[in-house]
Amino acid sequence: MNVELLAPAGGFTKLKTAFYFGADAAYIGGKDYSLRSFAENFTREELEKAIKYAHAAGKKIYVAVNIFAKNADTAALSDYFKYLYKAGADAVIISDCGVFYICRKAAPYLPVHISTQANVTNKYAVRFWREQGAERVILARELSLAEISEIRLFTPDIELEAFVHGAMCISYSGRCLLSDYLAGRRSNGGECVQACRWQYEIRKKDGDGWMPLEEDGRGAYILNSKDLNMSAHLKELEEAGVTSFKIEGRMKSEYYLATVINAYRRCLDGGYSDAVESELLCAAHRDYTTAYAFGENVGTVNYSDSQTKGGADYIGIVVGAGEGYALVEMRTRFKTGDELEVLSPSENFGRKFVVRRAFTSAGEETSDCKLVQEVYKVDCPYRLSEGDILRRRK
Repeated sequence: MNVELLAPAGGFTKLKTAFYFGADAAYIGGKDYSLRSFAENFTREELEKAIKYAHAAGKKIYVAVNIFAKNADTAALSDYFKYLYKAGADAVIISDCGVFYICRKAAPYLPVHISTQANVTNKYAVRFWREQGAERVILARELSLAEISEIRLFTPDIELEAFVHGAMCISYSGRCLLSDYLAGRRSNGGECVQACRWQYEIRKKDGDGWMPLEEDGRGAYILNSKDLNMSAHLKELEEAGVTSFKIEGRMKSEYYLATVINAYRRCLDGGYSDAVESELLCAAHRDYTTAYAFGENVGTVNYSDSQTKGGADYIGIVVGAGEGYALVEMRTRFKTGDELEVLSPSENFGRKFVVRRAFTSAGEETSDCKLVQEVYKVDCPYRLSEGDILRRRK
């Protein structure tokens, strides 16, 4: 399939993971003006480093500048856009029309992608942004395949990006005030605490006091959306006119990114299979949904709990390897006798082996690898590569 696989990267290590496991491009945020201010994010020096790293690998970098800006936020934006253009960013992601205006004045040749936060839900909005000079529109998650097809026919000369996997918002693509109201943190200024994921208690007034109500006896996650999973419908999305498939998750772990990106890369290159679906169950997730791809859907709320842990434990990342061994930076405790599985973009993907011997960085043999971020030398029958991940099925 001739489409872009676009991955999130909350920091430089995650960026390397995203590209290693098959992303064609990554979207990242600087320390300012991004709607994920609690992610690690990138300093200006790191932004330049990320862009150079991506371009050397034939990849692209899109920088999120997607806050809904107030007057005080705009003072330094012109200089920031000029900086990003000079640094070589492949595009900036913007949601606010005022920020868009500043960008076009300050850096007219810097490509602009319209953020999903702009809530583009119809063909006329897409046409409008194209006429203003936007190169791409990131469509609202609330659109169906039929609606996307209609947009493509109406405006054929613009790139369309759509989310294919990850967390969804209970409101229209982030236009929410819950975080502001309950925690005093601006959801549309990059500080959302995801109050929709909290457990709530519904109560009704009855006579002398309050009586609690439960949601079908399964708890009360009444605002907690399921996670999007369109892995089985990528061909349909492409036929509808989508040119970039976006994975959500600048706050997600390296292991999550590796698992999901690897699954979608294999799906794009080899087609959907039960193995792809099984792989997507290995990382932490909520119940999956196709959201509104096939029309209205009343089953998008995840009532049972906030999130499952996934079907495998992230044991460690390979930082070096040789004949018969791998150097593993530990993330989760493991012991000799454990069976580990390889997560890799190579032919080693899915291979398993039992840990026969392990050594600390000081060369001492151990049967219990329990020091987080210690680099253990582990006997391994496969020639692994730096960046591969080891996990243990539950």
